[in-house]
Amino acid sequence: MNIQKKIFPAPIYIVSGGRGIAGNNLVQSLLIQYPENDIPVIIVSQVDNEDQIFDTIMKAKTDGGLIAHTMVNPDLRKKINEICNEFGVRVVDLMGNLADYLDEVLDVEPLKHPGLYRELNHQYFDRIDSIEFTLSHDDGMSPQRLREAEIILTGVSRAGKTPLSVYLAMYGWKVANVPLVNGIQPPDELFNIDPQRVFGLHIGAGQLIIHRKKRLLGWNNHQDEKYIDERAVREEIRNAMFTFDRGKFTVLNVSNKPIESTANEILNIISKRFSYRGRKLESPYHNQKE
Repeated sequence: MNIQKKIFPAPIYIVSGGRGIAGNNLVQSLLIQYPENDIPVIIVSQVDNEDQIFDTIMKAKTDGGLIAHTMVNPDLRKKINEICNEFGVRVVDLMGNLADYLDEVLDVEPLKHPGLYRELNHQYFDRIDSIEFTLSHDDGMSPQRLREAEIILTGVSRAGKTPLSVYLAMYGWKVANVPLVNGIQPPDELFNIDPQRVFGLHIGAGQLIIHRKKRLLGWNNHQDEKYIDERAVREEIRNAMFTFDRGKFTVLNVSNKPIESTANEILNIISKRFSYRGRKLESPYHNQKE
């Protein structure tokens, strides 16, 4: 019986003096045009010397890969192209032609500073990173990475964890939220992180039942009686309070409170407890009043 060996496509190495985001975005925008392709994309970031360049090119030569680079330093850009040509490695210079054109037209020495665009727009990129983190840690996802969150929200279903998480993420905070469900133990990680970053959302039974009825209508589901049964709901809330107490979490009453107000409360508490990126942070709600 002949067993055909699968031939894996050679990888594309994205080489960058920064984080490689621009090059990766460009390559991925092309790859998506070829459905079901399985070409590996390897980002080689923070490249700032010839040794790193040589090592990467040798890897590409070994596996028949291609080098695509976004080097803004003209000396390193030239060196990559030279070594690739010397060793017969295919290379795509994603910056070269445009950079040469700008050098000629502007007649100004470039700064040669990789990641400068991101640095100048760090608030925007921090916000994007925070939103991506928060969405990937919604509703208890990836509990093993809870330590990476700057704020953790926990509470029963429909206490407002997700909208509050997204609101905080819009201001650059990495937020995770963990649901509390009767009969299911919360992840151990919830009790192994700094409790000063964990906020338990407490909500009154009456308002919680109203929220849950709206959700059932949205699901077109009228059968889940336990989800809106007052006795069961009160038991859920009581068990959640036990969990908050066990973890020594900060409890916030979110009943009849707008998201902006709760977010302001959380950020005021966080700013008093922690120094964030070397400075005390005021809440966005606070800044809007100034």
